[in-house]
Amino acid sequence: MALTGLSISLSIGLLAMGTSPAFAQASGLTRTMVGKADVSVPGREAVVARVEVAAGAKAGRHTHPGDEISYVMDGEVTLLVDGQAPRILKAGESFVVPAGVVHDAHNDSAAPVKLLGVYVVEKGKPLASPAP
Repeated sequence: MALTGLSISLSIGLLAMGTSPAFAQASGLTRTMVGKADVSVPGREAVVARVEVAAGAKAGRHTHPGDEISYVMDGEVTLLVDGQAPRILKAGESFVVPAGVVHDAHNDSAAPVKLLGVYVVEKGKPLASPAP
């Protein structure tokens, strides 16, 4: 497999930070970074990740330092966003969670849920932070 300049830079950057390309937020959630690049808004970057919520698992309440735009590729997930009614999302559907809004995802099925997440976040901040 050929490495692009972006993937080489990303790999070097992750190694320098002591982070692997696949990282878990909670025991049932895994994000695998696919790409990262500057955007037109100063101080922001886009992070693209494959996200998986294991069968029967919860992502855990958390926030992002920017907007999350996600697409459900496979499975069904319950999205819980503070101040909103729970939403069940199936493969082929998408959602947006604004910056700083506490949310969670529950997978009540017997199969993993796979999503593609795009995060437009502040540079230098953790991609996700736990919330009470």
